[in-house]
Amino acid sequence: MLDHLSIQCADPEASAAFYDAVLTPLGGQKLIERGTVAGFGIPPQPTFWIGPRNTGDGFRECHIAFQAPDRESVDAFLGAALGYGTEMLHPARLWPEYHANYYAAFVRDPDGNNVEAVCHLPE
Repeated sequence: MLDHLSIQCADPEASAAFYDAVLTPLGGQKLIERGTVAGFGIPPQPTFWIGPRNTGDGFRECHIAFQAPDRESVDAFLGAALGYGTEMLHPARLWPEYHANYYAAFVRDPDGNNVEAVCHLPE
């Protein structure tokens, strides 16, 4: 249903480095960079965009969930995020309250957004 999503960042350079690190284990990569705007995704099309904060006042947290191809990729996402020095919100684990195979980890990005990697497949 979604074609793409874009968020505004206080420090686009720091956010680009964070998303480079955490999206790589999920098969994502930076596909376009135009000044302070970057587009990430699985080739050929970027589906997740970041850019400088230029509208609105203050910060409102977003929740962004990226689909992982397998549980190992969720673990690698969490490892990359922790290696980057981000805050872990929830370790990688099953979340049976969502469904029996919902395996996810949650971290904060440099702007404080709740970023998740999730795999819906059984082991």
